[in-house]
Amino acid sequence: MKFKKIIILLLLSVFLTGCSPEKKAEIPEEPAVRDLFAMDTYMNLKVWCADGDTALDESAVLISDLEKLFSVTNPDSDTSRINQNAGNFVDISDHTANLLQEAMLIGSESHGALDITVYPVLKEWGFTTGNYQVPDDDTLKNLLSYVDYTQIQLEENQVRIPEHVQIDFGSLAKGYTSDQLIALYKSCQAESAIVNLGGNVQALGRKPDGSLWTVGIVNPFAPDENFGIVKIENQAVITSGNYERYFISDDGDIYWHILDPKDGYPADNGLLSVTIIGESGLLCDGLSTALFAEGTEQAVQHYQKSDNFEMILVTDTGKILLSEGIQENFQNLSSFPVEVISHET
Repeated sequence: MKFKKIIILLLLSVFLTGCSPEKKAEIPEEPAVRDLFAMDTYMNLKVWCADGDTALDESAVLISDLEKLFSVTNPDSDTSRINQNAGNFVDISDHTANLLQEAMLIGSESHGALDITVYPVLKEWGFTTGNYQVPDDDTLKNLLSYVDYTQIQLEENQVRIPEHVQIDFGSLAKGYTSDQLIALYKSCQAESAIVNLGGNVQALGRKPDGSLWTVGIVNPFAPDENFGIVKIENQAVITSGNYERYFISDDGDIYWHILDPKDGYPADNGLLSVTIIGESGLLCDGLSTALFAEGTEQAVQHYQKSDNFEMILVTDTGKILLSEGIQENFQNLSSFPVEVISHET
């Protein structure tokens, strides 16, 4: 009997280690911090919890696992297997199925402004390889004939895309990952955490001192500066801009990586920067790309018909369009004029 009691106690000690909702311990004053490089970007993670080092170790494993699923360059990833087996159903993970479902939902709500099947066009421009070029019209026309997210067939954990179609999760993967990290920290009973995945910022709760988190927003006219700051709690702040990845052609024209799926060219619809603020990192990531491609007028209409995000737009005329829900927590550091956008009544 004593031997059995010892075994039971040992098992209990194992189950109560690591991130566990049953574990109660004092939260440290200083955060556990981890810097790492993954998903082709630098990441910084900060979490205040009883066993921060364990939480960060689990974070690194989680990020690595998701990258292995979503990477378009990893031949063994779900993404690559889908692309390599176009025309056939492919078994995929829960994570990939969730990501696909959300990608198609945002695609529908943005009338195709976010389309994960635009990957071959993006590749033709050289944005995935660094071999930049301006495609000729015939090449673009041919590639665009296969761009249509509605052709994706998703049935639980199986997906099929037509032949010649390819997908890429580059506009969604980091947002999904930050959501999963915040969920992990909640399971560790953390009340404060903040992650920065290459500029994609997401926070859990408030700072330990009770104040709001402060996130700077890059000035698209001067990317070394911030044009404003926004204060948040339990939210993500994700920006897409024309200054992030671009090249200058021989004739001096500038081409950036956010493409308009309608014509295959860099989206040039009046916006230089789109910042989305919301509770879901995945939604913010997808919408920052979608609204940029939609352009000023449609982006405003998109916001007015929605209730699950706030936005800060910078137009090519140097004007800030600020949604009413974030107005009190935004500080303009620039000389740009501000127009507040209200929801439809």
